[in-house]
Amino acid sequence: MPVASPDVRLLTLLRENARLSTAEIARRLGLSRTTVQSRIERLEREGVITGYAVRVREDFEQGHIRAQIMITVRPRQLTPVVTALRSIDAVRALHSVSGPYDLIALGVVPTVADMDALTDRIGCIEGVERTTSAIVLSTKFER
Repeated sequence: MPVASPDVRLLTLLRENARLSTAEIARRLGLSRTTVQSRIERLEREGVITGYAVRVREDFEQGHIRAQIMITVRPRQLTPVVTALRSIDAVRALHSVSGPYDLIALGVVPTVADMDALTDRIGCIEGVERTTSAIVLSTKFER
């Protein structure tokens, strides 16, 4: 279901700061507070908005190691591998991708040794064929 243009602008504001008041969102969009509240409720009800999250300052986890972990999965093993990865708190995000890898996980841990252990743990999951990691040096921006 396509999302209408005012809804796209509304979602953009919520991505930037989901704690904005309805009145502030209404002011920025040039809509009434009631209209904004109704749109948010409809987007939640329709499953367009599935939840709200906390983003922390990069320096909050200063010194933590972040890595993109590319994962190749054996045929017909994707579902159990995703289930196993979901249970690992250090895996912050998981993306299904095209190309030579099947999945890319974002891992965040305190030390290099912990990242080594995380990649080993992922590599030991039944159905994982191999992993390759790339350490994130810095984040230029995030939405």
